[in-house]
Amino acid sequence: MNKPVVFLRTASVLTLVHAVLHTVGGVFGSMPPGPATVAAAAMKANQFVFMGSMRSYWEFHRGMGLMVTVFLTAEGILMWQLALLARTDARRLRPVMATLLVAYLALAAISCMYFFIAPIVVEGLIAACIGVAFATAKETAA
Repeated sequence: MNKPVVFLRTASVLTLVHAVLHTVGGVFGSMPPGPATVAAAAMKANQFVFMGSMRSYWEFHRGMGLMVTVFLTAEGILMWQLALLARTDARRLRPVMATLLVAYLALAAISCMYFFIAPIVVEGLIAACIGVAFATAKETAA
């Protein structure tokens, strides 16, 4: 098996694990007592009309968290499919790999600024796998 395939599959699995952990720990995880619980209660309690719908900041928070889960899951599946395509002509996939690489580097930077170490590490590992897949992508015989 060639390197781009192995590294794209590794990135795929890491992305799917990231999606599961994000959902279980982030979107549906329990809130620690104290300031976090007070902030969440305030986000839930205060509703307002936004673009014709009654919403709260908690609903925006939960909805965006679920959207991230959907995108991470889709990206994990797409990376697995890219790995299948990389078996025959990985070089042609380099623009797609470059896009994913830049996206995961940006996600890691955003996580560094606004979140905590776990997503930074996972997104960094995903970016590294995609980067190695990109660097080792060569034209292969069908």
